[in-house]
Amino acid sequence: MKDYDETTAFLGQWGCFQRVVFFVLVASIIPNGFGAFSVVFLADVPSHHCLVPDENLTKGWLDAIIPVELVDGKQERSHCSRYRLDLVKNFSAQGLIPGRDVNLSQLEQEGCVDGWSYSKDIYESTVVSEFDLVCSEQWKQPFISTIIFLGVLIGSFISGQLSDMFGRKPVLFATMALQAVFTFVQIFSPSWEVLCVLTCIGGMGQISNYVSGFVLGTEILTGNVRVLFSSMGVCLGFACGYMMLPLFAYYLRNWKSLLLALSVPGLAYLPLWWIIPESPRWLLSQGRVEEAEAIVRKAARWNKVQAPLVIFEESSADGIMTLLEEHHNIFSLLKTKNIRNITVILCLLWFSLSTGYCGLSLNTSRLHADPFLSCFISAIVEVPAYISSWFALRYIPRRVSTICILLFGGVSLCLIQLIPESLLSLSVALEMLGKFSITSGTSLMYVYTAELYPTVIRNTATGTCSTVARVGSCIAPFLLQLSVYFKYLPYILLGTLCAVSAFAALFLPESFKLPLPETIEQMHKRKRLKWPLIAMKQQSKPGVLSETKL
Repeated sequence: MKDYDETTAFLGQWGCFQRVVFFVLVASIIPNGFGAFSVVFLADVPSHHCLVPDENLTKGWLDAIIPVELVDGKQERSHCSRYRLDLVKNFSAQGLIPGRDVNLSQLEQEGCVDGWSYSKDIYESTVVSEFDLVCSEQWKQPFISTIIFLGVLIGSFISGQLSDMFGRKPVLFATMALQAVFTFVQIFSPSWEVLCVLTCIGGMGQISNYVSGFVLGTEILTGNVRVLFSSMGVCLGFACGYMMLPLFAYYLRNWKSLLLALSVPGLAYLPLWWIIPESPRWLLSQGRVEEAEAIVRKAARWNKVQAPLVIFEESSADGIMTLLEEHHNIFSLLKTKNIRNITVILCLLWFSLSTGYCGLSLNTSRLHADPFLSCFISAIVEVPAYISSWFALRYIPRRVSTICILLFGGVSLCLIQLIPESLLSLSVALEMLGKFSITSGTSLMYVYTAELYPTVIRNTATGTCSTVARVGSCIAPFLLQLSVYFKYLPYILLGTLCAVSAFAALFLPESFKLPLPETIEQMHKRKRLKWPLIAMKQQSKPGVLSETKL
Protein backbone atom coordinates (compact mmCIF):
# COMPACT_ATOMS: atom_id res chain seq x y z
CA MET A 1 0.00 0.00 0.00
CA LYS A 2 1.36 3.36 -1.05
CA ASP A 3 0.68 5.31 2.21
CA TYR A 4 0.68 2.43 4.70
CA ASP A 5 3.74 3.71 6.60
CA GLU A 6 2.16 7.15 6.98
CA THR A 7 -1.20 5.70 8.04
CA THR A 8 0.35 3.54 10.79
CA ALA A 9 2.94 6.12 11.91
CA PHE A 10 1.08 6.52 15.22
CA LEU A 11 2.38 3.07 16.26
CA GLY A 12 5.99 4.24 16.24
CA GLN A 13 8.82 2.09 14.88
CA TRP A 14 10.19 0.22 17.91
CA GLY A 15 7.39 -0.45 20.33
CA CYS A 16 6.61 -3.71 22.11
CA PHE A 17 4.72 -5.04 19.06
CA GLN A 18 7.58 -4.37 16.64
CA ARG A 19 10.16 -5.85 19.01
CA VAL A 20 8.19 -9.07 19.38
CA VAL A 21 7.67 -9.41 15.62
CA PHE A 22 11.32 -8.59 14.91
CA PHE A 23 12.90 -11.10 17.29
CA VAL A 24 10.36 -13.88 16.79
CA LEU A 25 10.74 -13.77 13.00
CA VAL A 26 14.54 -13.63 13.29
CA ALA A 27 14.36 -16.68 15.57
CA SER A 28 12.20 -18.51 13.01
CA ILE A 29 15.10 -18.22 10.52
CA ILE A 30 17.56 -20.05 12.81
CA PRO A 31 16.45 -23.59 11.74
CA ASN A 32 17.17 -22.61 8.15
CA GLY A 33 20.76 -21.85 9.16
CA PHE A 34 21.57 -25.26 10.58
CA GLY A 35 19.47 -27.08 8.01
CA ALA A 36 20.82 -25.46 4.85
CA PHE A 37 24.30 -27.01 5.01
CA SER A 38 23.69 -30.02 7.23
CA VAL A 39 24.62 -32.09 4.17
CA VAL A 40 28.25 -31.11 4.88
CA PHE A 41 28.18 -33.61 7.76
CA LEU A 42 25.30 -35.88 6.74
CA ALA A 43 26.93 -36.75 3.41
CA ASP A 44 30.61 -36.36 4.25
CA VAL A 45 32.85 -39.11 2.88
CA PRO A 46 34.69 -41.02 5.65
CA SER A 47 38.08 -42.55 4.94
CA HIS A 48 37.43 -45.98 3.47
CA HIS A 49 38.92 -48.97 1.68
CA CYS A 50 37.80 -52.37 0.46
CA LEU A 51 36.46 -54.64 3.13
CA VAL A 52 38.57 -57.74 3.68
CA PRO A 53 36.56 -60.66 5.07
CA ASP A 54 37.80 -62.34 8.24
CA GLU A 55 40.13 -64.80 6.55
CA ASN A 56 43.16 -66.64 7.87
CA LEU A 57 45.63 -64.07 6.54
CA THR A 58 48.93 -63.15 8.09
CA LYS A 59 49.30 -59.63 9.41
CA GLY A 60 51.67 -58.78 6.56
CA TRP A 61 49.09 -59.70 3.92
CA LEU A 62 46.27 -57.95 5.80
CA ASP A 63 48.34 -54.76 5.66
CA ALA A 64 49.40 -55.24 2.04
CA ILE A 65 46.15 -56.41 0.44
CA ILE A 66 45.03 -52.81 -0.19
CA PRO A 67 47.19 -51.26 -2.96
CA VAL A 68 48.95 -47.96 -2.39
CA GLU A 69 48.29 -45.21 -4.97
CA LEU A 70 49.76 -41.79 -5.67
CA VAL A 71 47.09 -39.08 -5.13
CA ASP A 72 48.03 -35.38 -5.43
CA GLY A 73 51.67 -36.27 -4.89
CA LYS A 74 50.92 -38.31 -1.76
CA GLN A 75 50.75 -42.07 -1.29
CA GLU A 76 47.36 -43.29 -0.10
CA ARG A 77 45.67 -46.64 0.28
CA SER A 78 43.29 -47.36 -2.59
CA HIS A 79 39.62 -46.65 -1.90
CA CYS A 80 38.18 -48.81 -4.65
CA SER A 81 40.39 -51.82 -5.25
CA ARG A 82 42.32 -54.60 -3.54
CA TYR A 83 44.57 -57.43 -4.63
CA ARG A 84 42.66 -60.57 -5.58
CA LEU A 85 41.65 -62.26 -2.35
CA ASP A 86 42.04 -65.82 -3.66
CA LEU A 87 45.66 -65.13 -4.69
CA VAL A 88 46.44 -63.43 -1.39
CA LYS A 89 44.96 -66.35 0.58
CA ASN A 90 47.08 -68.77 -1.41
CA PHE A 91 50.29 -66.75 -0.84
CA SER A 92 49.48 -66.36 2.85
CA ALA A 93 48.90 -70.10 3.25
CA GLN A 94 52.32 -70.75 1.67
CA GLY A 95 53.99 -68.42 4.13
CA LEU A 96 55.19 -66.03 1.41
CA ILE A 97 55.95 -62.46 2.53
CA PRO A 98 54.56 -59.54 0.45
CA GLY A 99 57.20 -57.31 -1.10
CA ARG A 100 59.95 -59.86 -0.57
CA ASP A 101 58.68 -63.15 -1.94
CA VAL A 102 55.87 -61.64 -4.03
CA ASN A 103 56.09 -58.59 -6.29
CA LEU A 104 52.90 -56.71 -5.40
CA SER A 105 52.99 -54.52 -8.51
CA GLN A 106 52.45 -57.61 -10.66
CA LEU A 107 49.47 -58.91 -8.70
CA GLU A 108 46.02 -58.71 -10.27
CA GLN A 109 43.55 -56.37 -8.57
CA GLU A 110 39.79 -56.53 -8.11
CA GLY A 111 37.04 -54.19 -6.98
CA CYS A 112 35.47 -54.05 -3.53
CA VAL A 113 33.29 -57.10 -4.12
CA ASP A 114 32.70 -57.56 -0.37
CA GLY A 115 31.86 -53.93 0.34
CA TRP A 116 33.85 -51.25 2.13
CA SER A 117 35.30 -50.65 5.54
CA TYR A 118 34.70 -47.07 6.75
CA SER A 119 36.78 -45.25 9.31
CA LYS A 120 34.93 -44.17 12.46
CA ASP A 121 37.58 -41.73 13.63
CA ILE A 122 35.31 -38.76 12.84
CA TYR A 123 31.81 -40.10 12.15
CA GLU A 124 29.96 -43.08 13.49
CA SER A 125 28.03 -43.17 10.23
CA THR A 126 27.01 -40.90 7.35
CA VAL A 127 24.68 -41.23 4.38
CA VAL A 128 27.73 -42.24 2.33
CA SER A 129 28.61 -45.17 4.59
CA GLU A 130 24.95 -46.12 4.98
CA PHE A 131 24.30 -46.50 1.24
CA ASP A 132 27.89 -47.07 0.00
CA LEU A 133 28.04 -43.91 -2.12
CA VAL A 134 31.68 -44.39 -3.11
CA CYS A 135 33.73 -45.51 -6.12
CA SER A 136 31.33 -46.18 -9.02
CA GLU A 137 28.50 -44.68 -6.93
CA GLN A 138 30.51 -41.62 -5.94
CA TRP A 139 28.45 -39.28 -8.16
CA LYS A 140 25.48 -39.84 -5.85
CA GLN A 141 27.20 -38.03 -2.98
CA PRO A 142 27.28 -34.52 -4.57
CA PHE A 143 23.92 -35.27 -6.18
CA ILE A 144 22.35 -35.22 -2.70
CA SER A 145 23.43 -31.58 -2.34
CA THR A 146 22.12 -30.83 -5.81
CA ILE A 147 18.77 -32.37 -4.90
CA ILE A 148 18.54 -30.15 -1.82
CA PHE A 149 19.16 -27.03 -3.89
CA LEU A 150 16.74 -28.28 -6.54
CA GLY A 151 14.11 -28.29 -3.81
CA VAL A 152 15.24 -24.79 -2.85
CA LEU A 153 14.83 -23.72 -6.49
CA ILE A 154 11.29 -25.09 -6.66
CA GLY A 155 10.45 -23.54 -3.29
CA SER A 156 11.75 -20.12 -4.32
CA PHE A 157 9.66 -20.32 -7.49
CA ILE A 158 6.33 -21.18 -5.82
CA SER A 159 6.59 -19.68 -2.33
CA GLY A 160 5.92 -16.13 -3.48
CA GLN A 161 2.84 -17.15 -5.44
CA LEU A 162 1.53 -19.20 -2.49
CA SER A 163 2.07 -16.24 -0.16
CA ASP A 164 0.20 -13.93 -2.50
CA MET A 165 -2.70 -16.41 -2.71
CA PHE A 166 -3.06 -17.64 0.88
CA GLY A 167 -1.22 -15.09 2.99
CA ARG A 168 2.25 -14.76 4.49
CA LYS A 169 1.47 -16.32 7.88
CA PRO A 170 -0.13 -19.63 6.72
CA VAL A 171 2.69 -20.28 4.24
CA LEU A 172 5.33 -19.45 6.87
CA PHE A 173 4.02 -21.97 9.40
CA ALA A 174 3.04 -24.62 6.84
CA THR A 175 6.55 -24.60 5.38
CA MET A 176 8.16 -24.63 8.83
CA ALA A 177 6.18 -27.78 9.58
CA LEU A 178 7.05 -29.21 6.15
CA GLN A 179 10.76 -28.65 6.74
CA ALA A 180 10.70 -30.17 10.23
CA VAL A 181 8.57 -33.21 9.31
CA PHE A 182 10.51 -34.17 6.19
CA THR A 183 13.84 -33.68 7.96
CA PHE A 184 12.63 -36.21 10.54
CA VAL A 185 11.17 -38.64 7.97
CA GLN A 186 14.55 -38.86 6.19
CA ILE A 187 15.76 -40.98 9.13
CA PHE A 188 13.63 -43.87 7.88
CA SER A 189 14.81 -43.75 4.26
CA PRO A 190 15.23 -47.35 3.04
CA SER A 191 17.30 -46.34 0.02
CA TRP A 192 19.27 -43.49 -1.49
CA GLU A 193 16.47 -42.79 -3.99
CA VAL A 194 13.87 -42.32 -1.25
CA LEU A 195 16.29 -40.13 0.69
CA CYS A 196 16.69 -37.85 -2.34
CA VAL A 197 12.92 -37.40 -2.73
CA LEU A 198 12.45 -36.57 0.95
CA THR A 199 15.45 -34.24 0.90
CA CYS A 200 14.06 -32.34 -2.09
CA ILE A 201 10.72 -31.78 -0.34
CA GLY A 202 12.54 -30.64 2.79
CA GLY A 203 14.50 -28.13 0.71
CA MET A 204 11.24 -26.73 -0.69
CA GLY A 205 9.96 -26.10 2.81
CA GLN A 206 13.18 -24.49 3.94
CA ILE A 207 13.40 -21.73 1.36
CA SER A 208 9.66 -21.06 1.48
CA ASN A 209 9.95 -20.61 5.24
CA TYR A 210 12.82 -18.15 4.82
CA VAL A 211 11.14 -16.11 2.07
CA SER A 212 7.77 -15.98 3.86
CA GLY A 213 9.38 -14.83 7.10
CA PHE A 214 11.43 -12.24 5.23
CA VAL A 215 8.41 -10.82 3.40
CA LEU A 216 6.21 -10.87 6.52
CA GLY A 217 8.77 -8.90 8.51
CA THR A 218 9.38 -6.31 5.81
CA GLU A 219 5.64 -5.72 5.41
CA ILE A 220 4.85 -5.41 9.14
CA LEU A 221 7.89 -3.35 10.20
CA THR A 222 8.46 0.21 9.02
CA GLY A 223 11.23 2.78 8.62
CA ASN A 224 14.75 2.05 9.83
CA VAL A 225 13.57 -1.05 11.70
CA ARG A 226 12.46 -2.58 8.40
CA VAL A 227 15.85 -1.85 6.86
CA LEU A 228 17.62 -3.38 9.87
CA PHE A 229 15.43 -6.49 9.71
CA SER A 230 15.74 -7.08 5.97
CA SER A 231 19.45 -6.30 5.64
CA MET A 232 20.88 -7.74 8.86
CA GLY A 233 18.24 -9.26 11.13
CA VAL A 234 17.27 -12.30 9.06
CA CYS A 235 20.86 -12.75 7.89
CA LEU A 236 22.23 -12.89 11.44
CA GLY A 237 19.44 -15.30 12.39
CA PHE A 238 20.59 -17.57 9.58
CA ALA A 239 24.23 -17.18 10.63
CA CYS A 240 23.42 -18.11 14.25
CA GLY A 241 21.76 -21.31 13.05
CA TYR A 242 24.71 -22.02 10.77
CA MET A 243 27.13 -21.66 13.72
CA MET A 244 25.02 -24.12 15.74
CA LEU A 245 25.33 -26.80 13.03
CA PRO A 246 28.92 -27.93 13.83
CA LEU A 247 27.99 -28.05 17.52
CA PHE A 248 25.13 -30.46 16.79
CA ALA A 249 27.34 -32.51 14.46
CA TYR A 250 30.22 -32.67 16.95
CA TYR A 251 28.12 -34.36 19.62
CA LEU A 252 25.94 -36.39 17.24
CA ARG A 253 28.27 -38.37 14.96
CA ASN A 254 25.47 -40.62 13.61
CA TRP A 255 23.61 -39.13 10.63
CA LYS A 256 20.20 -40.28 11.89
CA SER A 257 20.74 -38.75 15.32
CA LEU A 258 21.82 -35.50 13.67
CA LEU A 259 18.68 -35.39 11.51
CA LEU A 260 16.52 -35.97 14.58
CA ALA A 261 18.18 -33.08 16.42
CA LEU A 262 17.76 -30.78 13.41
CA SER A 263 14.06 -31.55 13.03
CA VAL A 264 12.94 -30.84 16.62
CA PRO A 265 13.56 -27.03 16.75
CA GLY A 266 11.32 -26.44 13.71
CA LEU A 267 8.32 -27.97 15.48
CA ALA A 268 9.08 -25.94 18.61
CA TYR A 269 8.25 -22.75 16.67
CA LEU A 270 4.69 -23.82 15.77
CA PRO A 271 3.11 -22.38 18.99
CA LEU A 272 4.21 -18.95 17.73
CA TRP A 273 1.14 -19.07 15.48
CA TRP A 274 -0.74 -17.25 18.25
CA ILE A 275 1.93 -14.51 18.49
CA ILE A 276 2.92 -13.67 14.90
CA PRO A 277 0.19 -11.73 13.05
CA GLU A 278 -0.73 -11.78 9.39
CA SER A 279 0.61 -8.96 7.23
CA PRO A 280 -1.84 -6.04 7.35
CA ARG A 281 -0.59 -4.96 3.92
CA TRP A 282 -1.54 -8.33 2.42
CA LEU A 283 -4.96 -8.25 4.12
CA LEU A 284 -5.60 -4.81 2.67
CA SER A 285 -4.55 -6.01 -0.78
CA GLN A 286 -7.27 -8.68 -0.47
CA GLY A 287 -9.90 -6.15 0.60
CA ARG A 288 -9.96 -7.52 4.19
CA VAL A 289 -9.82 -4.08 5.80
CA GLU A 290 -11.49 -5.06 9.09
CA GLU A 291 -8.92 -7.81 9.79
CA ALA A 292 -6.05 -5.44 8.97
CA GLU A 293 -7.48 -2.81 11.34
CA ALA A 294 -7.85 -5.41 14.10
CA ILE A 295 -4.14 -6.28 13.87
CA VAL A 296 -3.08 -2.63 13.90
CA ARG A 297 -5.33 -1.91 16.90
CA LYS A 298 -3.80 -4.89 18.73
CA ALA A 299 -0.35 -3.45 17.95
CA ALA A 300 -1.50 -0.10 19.36
CA ARG A 301 -2.54 -1.79 22.62
CA TRP A 302 0.83 -3.56 22.87
CA ASN A 303 2.63 -0.26 22.25
CA LYS A 304 0.28 1.58 24.66
CA VAL A 305 -0.72 4.22 22.11
CA GLN A 306 -4.16 5.47 21.07
CA ALA A 307 -5.34 4.35 17.63
CA PRO A 308 -7.59 6.67 15.58
CA LEU A 309 -11.26 5.79 15.19
CA VAL A 310 -10.72 4.99 11.48
CA ILE A 311 -7.30 3.73 10.53
CA PHE A 312 -7.64 2.79 6.86
CA GLU A 313 -9.87 5.13 4.95
CA GLU A 314 -11.81 4.04 1.89
CA SER A 315 -9.58 6.12 -0.39
CA SER A 316 -6.55 4.15 0.78
CA ALA A 317 -8.24 0.85 -0.04
CA ASP A 318 -9.21 2.22 -3.45
CA GLY A 319 -5.55 3.04 -4.08
CA ILE A 320 -4.62 -0.56 -3.43
CA MET A 321 -7.21 -1.90 -5.82
CA THR A 322 -5.89 0.46 -8.49
CA LEU A 323 -2.42 -1.09 -8.12
CA LEU A 324 -3.91 -4.58 -8.32
CA GLU A 325 -5.53 -3.76 -11.64
CA GLU A 326 -2.07 -3.47 -13.20
CA HIS A 327 -1.17 -6.98 -14.31
CA HIS A 328 2.50 -7.84 -14.76
CA ASN A 329 4.33 -11.14 -15.16
CA ILE A 330 7.80 -12.46 -15.86
CA PHE A 331 7.66 -11.22 -19.46
CA SER A 332 7.52 -7.66 -18.15
CA LEU A 333 11.21 -8.11 -17.34
CA LEU A 334 11.86 -8.10 -21.10
CA LYS A 335 9.58 -5.21 -21.98
CA THR A 336 12.22 -2.58 -22.80
CA LYS A 337 15.89 -2.64 -23.74
CA ASN A 338 16.87 -1.04 -20.44
CA ILE A 339 15.03 -3.55 -18.27
CA ARG A 340 16.27 -6.48 -20.39
CA ASN A 341 19.89 -5.46 -19.93
CA ILE A 342 19.47 -4.93 -16.19
CA THR A 343 17.76 -8.31 -15.81
CA VAL A 344 20.49 -10.19 -17.67
CA ILE A 345 23.27 -8.54 -15.64
CA LEU A 346 21.53 -9.10 -12.32
CA CYS A 347 20.84 -12.74 -13.15
CA LEU A 348 24.57 -13.19 -13.85
CA LEU A 349 25.47 -11.57 -10.53
CA TRP A 350 22.97 -13.65 -8.57
CA PHE A 351 24.17 -16.83 -10.32
CA SER A 352 27.84 -16.12 -9.57
CA LEU A 353 27.26 -15.19 -5.93
CA SER A 354 25.02 -18.19 -5.27
CA THR A 355 27.45 -20.61 -6.94
CA GLY A 356 30.34 -19.19 -4.92
CA TYR A 357 28.47 -19.09 -1.63
CA CYS A 358 27.15 -22.66 -1.85
CA GLY A 359 30.42 -24.01 -3.26
CA LEU A 360 32.55 -22.52 -0.48
CA SER A 361 30.04 -23.52 2.21
CA LEU A 362 29.91 -27.13 1.01
CA ASN A 363 33.71 -27.23 0.81
CA THR A 364 34.17 -26.65 4.55
CA SER A 365 34.82 -30.33 5.34
CA ARG A 366 37.96 -30.18 3.17
CA LEU A 367 39.47 -27.04 4.67
CA HIS A 368 40.97 -28.56 7.78
CA ALA A 369 41.55 -31.95 9.35
CA ASP A 370 38.75 -31.10 11.79
CA PRO A 371 35.54 -30.60 9.73
CA PHE A 372 33.65 -29.24 12.76
CA LEU A 373 36.15 -26.42 13.25
CA SER A 374 36.17 -25.70 9.52
CA CYS A 375 32.38 -25.42 9.41
CA PHE A 376 32.34 -23.11 12.44
CA ILE A 377 34.94 -20.84 10.86
CA SER A 378 32.93 -20.73 7.64
CA ALA A 379 29.79 -19.87 9.63
CA ILE A 380 31.26 -17.24 11.94
CA VAL A 381 32.82 -15.33 9.04
CA GLU A 382 29.28 -14.57 7.88
CA VAL A 383 28.58 -12.39 10.94
CA PRO A 384 31.06 -9.61 10.01
CA ALA A 385 30.05 -10.10 6.37
CA TYR A 386 26.42 -9.25 7.11
CA ILE A 387 27.39 -6.34 9.34
CA SER A 388 29.68 -5.00 6.60
CA SER A 389 26.87 -5.34 4.09
CA TRP A 390 24.58 -3.30 6.35
CA PHE A 391 27.17 -0.52 6.63
CA ALA A 392 27.71 -0.59 2.87
CA LEU A 393 23.99 -0.23 2.27
CA ARG A 394 23.89 2.84 4.51
CA TYR A 395 26.97 4.72 3.32
CA ILE A 396 28.39 3.41 0.03
CA PRO A 397 26.89 3.56 -3.50
CA ARG A 398 25.43 0.24 -4.59
CA ARG A 399 27.46 -0.13 -7.77
CA VAL A 400 30.75 0.66 -6.03
CA SER A 401 29.97 -1.85 -3.26
CA THR A 402 29.02 -4.59 -5.72
CA ILE A 403 32.10 -4.17 -7.92
CA CYS A 404 34.54 -4.00 -4.98
CA ILE A 405 32.99 -7.03 -3.26
CA LEU A 406 33.12 -9.17 -6.41
CA LEU A 407 36.69 -8.16 -7.26
CA PHE A 408 37.92 -8.74 -3.72
CA GLY A 409 36.28 -12.16 -3.59
CA GLY A 410 37.49 -13.17 -7.05
CA VAL A 411 41.11 -12.15 -6.42
CA SER A 412 41.16 -13.96 -3.05
CA LEU A 413 39.98 -17.22 -4.61
CA CYS A 414 42.36 -17.01 -7.57
CA LEU A 415 45.36 -16.41 -5.29
CA ILE A 416 44.81 -19.70 -3.43
CA GLN A 417 46.59 -21.68 -6.16
CA LEU A 418 49.78 -19.65 -5.56
CA ILE A 419 50.03 -20.60 -1.88
CA PRO A 420 52.40 -23.51 -1.10
CA GLU A 421 50.89 -26.51 0.66
CA SER A 422 53.07 -25.85 3.70
CA LEU A 423 51.07 -22.64 4.34
CA LEU A 424 47.67 -24.28 4.74
CA SER A 425 46.45 -21.63 7.18
CA LEU A 426 47.06 -18.90 4.57
CA SER A 427 45.02 -20.84 1.99
CA VAL A 428 42.17 -21.18 4.48
CA ALA A 429 42.39 -17.44 5.23
CA LEU A 430 42.12 -16.58 1.52
CA GLU A 431 39.16 -18.90 1.09
CA MET A 432 37.44 -17.29 4.08
CA LEU A 433 38.11 -13.84 2.60
CA GLY A 434 36.39 -15.06 -0.54
CA LYS A 435 33.51 -16.40 1.55
CA PHE A 436 33.30 -13.06 3.41
CA SER A 437 33.05 -11.11 0.16
CA ILE A 438 30.55 -13.40 -1.52
CA THR A 439 28.34 -13.51 1.59
CA SER A 440 28.35 -9.70 1.75
CA GLY A 441 27.47 -9.53 -1.93
CA THR A 442 24.62 -12.01 -1.53
CA SER A 443 23.07 -9.90 1.22
CA LEU A 444 23.60 -6.71 -0.78
CA MET A 445 21.96 -8.04 -3.94
CA TYR A 446 18.52 -8.38 -2.36
CA VAL A 447 18.39 -4.66 -1.60
CA TYR A 448 20.07 -3.56 -4.86
CA THR A 449 17.64 -5.61 -6.95
CA ALA A 450 14.63 -4.27 -5.05
CA GLU A 451 15.83 -0.70 -5.61
CA LEU A 452 16.41 -1.09 -9.36
CA TYR A 453 13.02 -2.56 -10.25
CA PRO A 454 9.71 -0.67 -9.98
CA THR A 455 7.02 -1.56 -7.45
CA VAL A 456 4.77 -3.20 -10.04
CA ILE A 457 7.30 -5.98 -10.81
CA ARG A 458 9.66 -5.87 -7.83
CA ASN A 459 8.56 -9.22 -6.37
CA THR A 460 8.56 -10.89 -9.78
CA ALA A 461 12.06 -9.63 -10.54
CA THR A 462 13.47 -10.69 -7.16
CA GLY A 463 11.87 -14.11 -7.49
CA THR A 464 13.27 -14.56 -11.00
CA CYS A 465 16.80 -13.60 -9.94
CA SER A 466 16.52 -15.89 -6.91
CA THR A 467 15.46 -18.79 -9.13
CA VAL A 468 18.45 -18.25 -11.43
CA ALA A 469 20.66 -18.15 -8.32
CA ARG A 470 19.38 -21.56 -7.28
CA VAL A 471 20.57 -22.99 -10.59
CA GLY A 472 24.06 -21.97 -9.48
CA SER A 473 23.44 -23.68 -6.14
CA CYS A 474 22.54 -26.91 -7.93
CA ILE A 475 25.75 -26.78 -9.98
CA ALA A 476 28.05 -25.97 -7.03
CA PRO A 477 28.34 -29.53 -5.59
CA PHE A 478 29.53 -30.94 -8.92
CA LEU A 479 31.82 -27.98 -9.50
CA LEU A 480 33.72 -29.02 -6.37
CA GLN A 481 34.29 -32.46 -7.90
CA LEU A 482 36.47 -30.85 -10.60
CA SER A 483 39.27 -30.82 -8.03
CA VAL A 484 39.85 -34.44 -9.08
CA TYR A 485 41.36 -33.12 -12.34
CA PHE A 486 43.13 -30.12 -10.84
CA LYS A 487 43.07 -29.30 -7.14
CA TYR A 488 42.54 -25.57 -7.60
CA LEU A 489 40.18 -25.67 -10.60
CA PRO A 490 37.00 -24.94 -8.53
CA TYR A 491 38.65 -21.85 -7.00
CA ILE A 492 39.78 -20.61 -10.42
CA LEU A 493 36.29 -21.00 -11.88
CA LEU A 494 34.61 -19.28 -8.93
CA GLY A 495 37.16 -16.46 -8.99
CA THR A 496 36.69 -15.99 -12.73
CA LEU A 497 32.90 -15.86 -12.32
CA CYS A 498 33.31 -13.11 -9.71
CA ALA A 499 35.65 -11.11 -11.97
CA VAL A 500 33.32 -11.35 -14.98
CA SER A 501 30.36 -10.34 -12.81
CA ALA A 502 32.31 -7.34 -11.45
CA PHE A 503 32.87 -6.13 -15.01
CA ALA A 504 29.19 -6.64 -15.87
CA ALA A 505 28.17 -4.64 -12.76
CA LEU A 506 29.82 -1.57 -14.30
CA PHE A 507 26.85 -1.35 -16.65
CA LEU A 508 24.19 -1.29 -13.90
CA PRO A 509 22.45 1.96 -12.86
CA GLU A 510 23.11 3.49 -9.45
CA SER A 511 20.22 3.53 -6.94
CA PHE A 512 21.91 4.92 -3.81
CA LYS A 513 19.82 7.74 -2.23
CA LEU A 514 17.48 7.79 -5.21
CA PRO A 515 13.68 7.40 -4.97
CA LEU A 516 12.29 3.95 -5.68
CA PRO A 517 10.72 3.72 -9.14
CA GLU A 518 7.00 2.95 -9.18
CA THR A 519 6.55 2.13 -12.88
CA ILE A 520 8.70 0.60 -15.60
CA GLU A 521 9.01 4.01 -17.25
CA GLN A 522 10.56 5.44 -14.07
CA MET A 523 13.30 2.80 -13.84
CA HIS A 524 16.81 4.12 -13.42
CA LYS A 525 18.69 4.17 -16.74
CA ARG A 526 22.20 2.87 -17.24
CA LYS A 527 24.92 5.52 -17.03
CA ARG A 528 27.98 6.25 -19.07
CA LEU A 529 30.85 3.89 -18.36
CA LYS A 530 32.96 5.91 -15.92
CA TRP A 531 34.11 5.73 -12.34
CA PRO A 532 30.98 4.98 -10.29
CA LEU A 533 31.66 7.64 -7.63
CA ILE A 534 31.54 10.42 -10.23
CA ALA A 535 28.27 9.15 -11.65
CA MET A 536 26.84 8.81 -8.15
CA LYS A 537 27.59 12.47 -7.34
CA GLN A 538 25.79 13.53 -10.52
CA GLN A 539 22.78 11.44 -9.49
CA SER A 540 22.61 12.39 -5.82
CA LYS A 541 20.26 15.36 -6.35
CA PRO A 542 17.06 14.56 -4.40
CA GLY A 543 14.09 13.39 -6.46
CA VAL A 544 16.01 13.11 -9.73
CA LEU A 545 16.21 9.84 -11.64
CA SER A 546 19.20 9.23 -13.87
CA GLU A 547 18.38 9.37 -17.57
CA THR A 548 21.87 9.39 -19.07
CA LYS A 549 22.33 6.54 -21.52
CA LEU A 550 25.30 4.28 -22.09
